[in-house]
Amino acid sequence: MELWVDAVFVILVALLIDRFIGELPNRFHPLRWLGLMLGWIDRHITDRGRIAKLWGFLSYLAMFLLILFVTLSFITVVCMLVAKTDISFDIGTVSVSLAEIVWILLTGLFMKVTFAVFSFRKHCRPIQDDLRSGKVEDAAVKVQMIVSRNTEGMDAEHIASSCCETITENLVDSVMSPTFYGGLLGLPGAIMFRCANLMDAMWGYLNEKYGNLGFFPAKFDDVLGFLTARVSPYFVVLAAKIMRFGDHPSITEAAKNEHTKTPSPNSGYPMTACAAALGISMEKKGVYVMGTGHLPTVDDITRCYHLVELTSIIFILLIMLPLYALIGVHVQVFFEGILGGLFGGLI
Repeated sequence: MELWVDAVFVILVALLIDRFIGELPNRFHPLRWLGLMLGWIDRHITDRGRIAKLWGFLSYLAMFLLILFVTLSFITVVCMLVAKTDISFDIGTVSVSLAEIVWILLTGLFMKVTFAVFSFRKHCRPIQDDLRSGKVEDAAVKVQMIVSRNTEGMDAEHIASSCCETITENLVDSVMSPTFYGGLLGLPGAIMFRCANLMDAMWGYLNEKYGNLGFFPAKFDDVLGFLTARVSPYFVVLAAKIMRFGDHPSITEAAKNEHTKTPSPNSGYPMTACAAALGISMEKKGVYVMGTGHLPTVDDITRCYHLVELTSIIFILLIMLPLYALIGVHVQVFFEGILGGLFGGLI
């Protein structure tokens, strides 16, 4: 098949895995391995002065290149081995090799690892079940797993708000940014963003321990998310129109006026846009209140993840898919060709 057709199937495979299979088991997940390596580096860096900024940059570079090399090498070697079987299938007038099918499946799998569209419904449903059963304390314990705040003693409305905040914030970090760079640069681009975002999550704290060490990944994550955060409200508008939610002009207006309420320079855009679309407010006590509606209910959590999921699908189909088919897949295949030349004599 043409390479652009392969690229389309890669995106479809990634979406299907995300929807019907979900995340890899934790012990096999590449991001867990990355987290363990970052933990090891963190424990062995003793000087947290200005030199730690250099260590932060070198740590990012090392993690990115290592994950990229292992991922592309695995795909390349497996496909080279399968190609030796010389097995192919005729589908109508098109002949498709087994190696091509394996490449599509493996690339789709690794592409899916870099983003998550449907995962938050799985995290939020147990919390919703507890809230509907009146088990507010149990819900507060569960919500602690998806937010970075003290949830002890939190009431039902603020638990629901915490869920909605996490879902909407991750529209950019978990979907739009990795899929944008995946579309533009193939798997190298998606891995580039995911490494920066994970390192920001682990090291991006303004304190004595991480203020310097996390400086580069935190700033790089902000830079990479700059564009996608600012276009996110327009895709929320498209999804809201399809779902017949909200006053559509107010969505972009809310993002324009309220995005500075969050400490992050990027997360405020999708959060305020989604709050306006849903007609709710979201509150992190002592930090921000965004939106003009009521605090979320249990049912608003469902409306929230449905809105974010549809927004994500629209972005992937309109932006990621054409970018990957026209540009990103060629970038990825170029690097795989280099690795194929390195491994060619060994296989």
